[in-house]
Amino acid sequence: MRPHPSPTARQWRVPARLPALKLAGAVALLALALLLDEGDPVQLGLAAVAAAALAGWAARDLVAPVRLAVDPEGVTVARGFAGRRRLPWTAVERITVDRRARLGLTSEVLEIDAGESLHLFGRLDLDADPAEVAEALREARPR
Repeated sequence: MRPHPSPTARQWRVPARLPALKLAGAVALLALALLLDEGDPVQLGLAAVAAAALAGWAARDLVAPVRLAVDPEGVTVARGFAGRRRLPWTAVERITVDRRARLGLTSEVLEIDAGESLHLFGRLDLDADPAEVAEALREARPR
């Protein structure tokens, strides 16, 4: 029998529609390259490489959709292509949200500073507002 998760255990993942959009973009890119093919193998090769990169990016979202998880013992962050790294609360120095305005748009990034490493998460990594996630992390942290 599995233990019941703690009421403060939560996780954040990429939106379900994001991998589908990336795969659709890869297919559209290849289709466009084939449609506009002028016999240039370099053009088709570049389109194939770009489509493969998009498909790989989508595969990461499907294989490891959870980017951040929290429980009373610490946080677990995505690492590499599909790995995870466990950070006990004692390793977490700061949890902040960086807001930047560019070209009339404001972006927010959740930053988890673990001393020797800095972990960054945007809205599309979390499928939530980074400020709300930061607040949930602070609430889950033991005092």
